[in-house]
Amino acid sequence: MAPSDDVAAAATNGKPSTGRRVTKRRAETRQRLLDAAYEVFAEQGFGRTKPDHICERAGYTRGAFYSQFTTMDELFLAMWEQQSAQLLADVTAVLREDPVTDVRNVREVVEHVLRAVPMDDKWQRISLEVTAHALRNPELRDLMVAREESISSALLPVVQTLLNRVGRTVTDPKALGRALIAVHDGTTVQCLMEPDSDEARELRVDLVLRVIMSYTREQENRKGRITARD
Repeated sequence: MAPSDDVAAAATNGKPSTGRRVTKRRAETRQRLLDAAYEVFAEQGFGRTKPDHICERAGYTRGAFYSQFTTMDELFLAMWEQQSAQLLADVTAVLREDPVTDVRNVREVVEHVLRAVPMDDKWQRISLEVTAHALRNPELRDLMVAREESISSALLPVVQTLLNRVGRTVTDPKALGRALIAVHDGTTVQCLMEPDSDEARELRVDLVLRVIMSYTREQENRKGRITARD
């Protein structure tokens, strides 16, 4: 097991570290703890995880943990915020970098968007723990609501652009965003519970398609030319 961050940051090749070096080492230590937390929380759950478990996985002593975080709640929240922000950035980047100029109907738009959203069982386990924790913690609840709103705000413009290409106009962006998040969350659990089920994945596509059709209308200049499956 590696020495604590306080000790490791105190010297570089036997010489006192500069302030810049300490900052870099602290940042590296923090990231290793966050990475370890992601793995351990997914495996053991929040309630069963102790600082020692995180430190052992990261290769540090308890001193490293307490030099970065005051409580396990603080670590858990920092890990969740970082992972959710990275996931959002990755999905948005995929959707923006691939224009998919050949989509012909709403179903193909849905399939393209869902392919960009990973279904990771580790992340799902953590997300469910965060949700349960937030239901008991009003402050965290507000943070989760804000995070969902930021996800919707980031992804909806891309979805709207794709839908415009197939002749659909979103009539209520806010409602569509909330509905899509709700369907995504529910169907992700179903697909992960039945990983070999084509039926579960097809139902996921179908439900997202129905939601989009409910909150969009056909553009006047495209009426009769494009349908959900045409």
